[in-house]
Amino acid sequence: MKHRCPICKAETDSKIHKDFPFCCERCRIQDLGNWASEKYVVSDPIFDEEEAAEGERKSILLNLDNPDNPDNPDDREP
Repeated sequence: MKHRCPICKAETDSKIHKDFPFCCERCRIQDLGNWASEKYVVSDPIFDEEEAAEGERKSILLNLDNPDNPDNPDDREP
């Protein structure tokens, strides 16, 4: 598999480079350092878990059991 190194953008190949997707150990260590220094972060959840537990949802929930009438769960067909 061919790819570009996420750090230096050099071409890499999974068959050749043992540090794939990085081109070398230096780039692999640089990427690890970026995570450790919080240069990279995982995004926050799109909803607040506490609000969902309290019933104050701001999310739309789809009733997949009855797509014709998602607002009334009692109208489900057996």
